[in-house]
Amino acid sequence: MYEVIISPNAERDLKKLNPFIQERILKVLDRIKVRPEIHFERMVGEKTYKLRVGDYRLIADIDKNKLIVLVIKIGHRKNIYKK
Repeated sequence: MYEVIISPNAERDLKKLNPFIQERILKVLDRIKVRPEIHFERMVGEKTYKLRVGDYRLIADIDKNKLIVLVIKIGHRKNIYKK
């Protein structure tokens, strides 16, 4: 089973969201611990992955050797891909 780690930046992004959306995202993160590769989609031209939760996206890095999912960024789909 994978360990899900939320980075400080992603934690800050999560706390800015509506409590209902926060709960929904946390439930999804709990669900992906078993097989995250079936839930995430590889981003084009990147080493990171994205996960869709309604109108929100989670950007993460999956380390298959250490069984870790590191959530890097959380945000609305219209803003998440801007650098």
